[in-house]
Amino acid sequence: MGAFHAYDIRGVYNVDFDKDVAYKVGYFLPELLSADKVLVGRDCRTSSDEIHDYLLKGITDAGADVYDIGLSTTPMVYFGTADFGFKASVQITASHNPAEYNGMKVSRENALPVGLDNGLGQIKEWIEAGRPCPPADVKGSVHQMDIRKEYLDFLLRYKGDWSGLNIAMDVSNGMASLFVRDIFGDQPSYIYEELDGTFPNHEPNPLVQKNVEALKALVAQTKADVGVIYDGDADRVMFVDENSRFISPDLMIAVLGHYFLEERGVKGIVIQDIRSSKAVGEYLAPMGGVMQTWKVGRAFAARKLREIDGVYGGELAGHYYFRDFFYSDSGLLASILILNVVAKMKAQGVSLSQLIARIEKYRNSGEINFRLEDKKGAMDAVRDHFMAEEKATAYMDFDGYRVEFSDWWFNIRPSNTEPYLRFLCEATSQELLDEKVAKVREILTKQFGAV
Repeated sequence: MGAFHAYDIRGVYNVDFDKDVAYKVGYFLPELLSADKVLVGRDCRTSSDEIHDYLLKGITDAGADVYDIGLSTTPMVYFGTADFGFKASVQITASHNPAEYNGMKVSRENALPVGLDNGLGQIKEWIEAGRPCPPADVKGSVHQMDIRKEYLDFLLRYKGDWSGLNIAMDVSNGMASLFVRDIFGDQPSYIYEELDGTFPNHEPNPLVQKNVEALKALVAQTKADVGVIYDGDADRVMFVDENSRFISPDLMIAVLGHYFLEERGVKGIVIQDIRSSKAVGEYLAPMGGVMQTWKVGRAFAARKLREIDGVYGGELAGHYYFRDFFYSDSGLLASILILNVVAKMKAQGVSLSQLIARIEKYRNSGEINFRLEDKKGAMDAVRDHFMAEEKATAYMDFDGYRVEFSDWWFNIRPSNTEPYLRFLCEATSQELLDEKVAKVREILTKQFGAV
């Protein structure tokens, strides 16, 4: 049962969970969400078909109907859930994980995420307790449903003029393949656009830089203005500039301000996660963006954006959330909007690297992992050391700690699934950054045996 996590169900198939767990998730879901019909989609992984079959059997044995949309991106399931009024949905996917992984992302009415703290934990308890799954007197039915046109029509509403833009695109052999040609046409230079759940070219995780090397090479070869790369289920997207430099995804939250806050004039709250660069909020403030920092992960971000009716939001991991999209994330919608901005900037003589240089005002360590057991003690020790040395200008104690000072800040947070502490630091100079990172390494290695 190691597949139940804060945001979803995910793990190595037939190790962390199996078809019986998939069946029971399907069986208990209608009761959990008071749903008599469940929308289901799936990605192209080799294990998705078996999970699909057992999930559907569980749902129908519980007496609920299934509306099966077949192969889909995860955001397409979010769209179908909200736009067609479903109270429950499941996307079978392991998102950006390697091919041997699989899982399920569960949503409730209005495409609100169901995480461990608001539903998945209850299903986990029922399964672990061995709660029986007697078939209903009247079993549910399976209906095939095609929402591809409706979803594509929604996305195309945001399409801009990219005729002056040279685009390179890595589809990662993932689910964005269903739509990229329909949206972007034949003009971009594509690689790895064939659906292949074995992911033969690279793992579908653009945050790991070796997976972006082919796109960087394509940008250089084609002299592209921008490179775009999607993850496996197309809920995330990341970018490379015209110099083949990878752009930290949190900085794209600032780029989106040019569309929402400037072009459309929609002022309001923008969400970033607790790891995001301080530069993002500073860049958006003059445009009318009010930055709110919140926890990492869709289970938290999508709920918070809806709760505060934020305009949009984003995360360091490349998720971007939109009020216009039921407060949910979509890699394809994010790429459409960002390419609109990049095209307009190019028309004004501003390259993508020049735009990012306007935003990126700090030196950043990137996320550093420390393996240790006493995560809480280690977090407290790092916080207490620096707060005793100098006066904090801001302090946040959710999802670990984020402590800001006049010329630097850090976030230290525990992994939900592994014995790791994740540390990220940003400073006004490389020297100051190196000094703070070295001190943290010293504290964690000497006091807590971190490796």
